[in-house]
Amino acid sequence: MHRIGLIVADNFQVLALSTLSVFEFANLVVGEAFYQPTVYSGRGGPVRSSSGVSIDSVALSDEVVVDTWLVAGVLMPASQPASGETINFLQTTARQARRIAGVCTGAFVLAQAGLLENKRATTHWAHAQSLKTLHPSIRLDEDRIFIIDEAIWTSAGMTAALDMALGMVEKDLGETIARDVAHRLVMNQRRAGGQTQHSQMLALAPRSDRLQRALEYARNNLNKSLTVEILADAVHLSARQLSRLFRTETGKSPAKAIEGLRLEAARLMIEQSRLSLDVIARESGFRDRRHMREVFVRGYGVPPQSLRSGR
Repeated sequence: MHRIGLIVADNFQVLALSTLSVFEFANLVVGEAFYQPTVYSGRGGPVRSSSGVSIDSVALSDEVVVDTWLVAGVLMPASQPASGETINFLQTTARQARRIAGVCTGAFVLAQAGLLENKRATTHWAHAQSLKTLHPSIRLDEDRIFIIDEAIWTSAGMTAALDMALGMVEKDLGETIARDVAHRLVMNQRRAGGQTQHSQMLALAPRSDRLQRALEYARNNLNKSLTVEILADAVHLSARQLSRLFRTETGKSPAKAIEGLRLEAARLMIEQSRLSLDVIARESGFRDRRHMREVFVRGYGVPPQSLRSGR
């Protein structure tokens, strides 16, 4: 049996508890209690979340034996350092575990314990700069969903912790089990650690119905030519009107916005399929594989094949 320990503290973000559902459903998929999750805290007893919901916990002690530690984050991590009991436990007993993970801003707790010294790590994008300032030795990548550096795992904010937990299930039980767990949790997609924290559609934030329709048309037809004239015709505007709308609402030209959608589509296909890079380049609308690579390096700082090799 693989024991999972989730460490919480007062004002913890309640969504961290959802990571335990990943392991619960993994047990259902494999048909046995492979994982045994337990909630811990420095002193034990009830712990109040930032939303006001309390949960009972077991006190940390030297006798506790756990395979995987998950450390939950709090809403204001820079102003709420972890307790002495928790830090001491992480620096001593927890180091014997197979892996230790920071959930969202739980990375601040790992950093406080010295576990992220010269390690690659990530955290919620809104707190990344603060973590970098407090702990400059961390090799922080603030745009990744989750990062694994030897036995240390860290995730981005909120729902990214589900992706990290699924990554653990995949390491333990294989890709097929992890996919089945994601399906049972009704997750829209399984995101690999190399994926960015930001969605292109959210980043573009179209306000008008016509621009939203133009972007939806583009996203559904990425493998076709998408000139501004074609997009404008699809939403019954002139090319000039649509270009002005793009600039006003997104700050981007139609060409740049479409490039971002192509890049995101290509990344998802690389992460979720076994299609060749040539096919992916064609399906996402790039001129060829070399063009896709150029845009990937410019947008993500890594070539497309690096996402596939990390799986």
